[in-house]
Amino acid sequence: MAKKVLIVDDEPNIVLSLEFLMKKAGFEVAVARDGEEALAQVAAFGPDLVLLDVMMPKKSGYEVCEILRADPSRAGMKIVMLSAKGRDTEVAKGMALGADAYVTKPFSTKDLVAQVAGLLNGG
Repeated sequence: MAKKVLIVDDEPNIVLSLEFLMKKAGFEVAVARDGEEALAQVAAFGPDLVLLDVMMPKKSGYEVCEILRADPSRAGMKIVMLSAKGRDTEVAKGMALGADAYVTKPFSTKDLVAQVAGLLNGG
């Protein structure tokens, strides 16, 4: 069965390219455009991994990450934070909240797909 990836970003161009790449890599994909929609999609879609933008309307990626990590039933779910903010403090905050990885924009799509595949295959 295909692994499920939820893409959470409010920038349509990023969503389109990530959705295309993840589907091409063989993942089942769902999309959310803000933090609240992300939480609803996690409940409905049950992703194995969430690609989570930090700067979004309604709830930030940090808030979503914190909420997901507080839910014991989501312990196995991987979270990869995506952000244009690559300062050490931002990365440290994301990792401290429970992200499995933190990728700064712009990123290599090939590297991101490899990272997602690695996380989902026990890496």
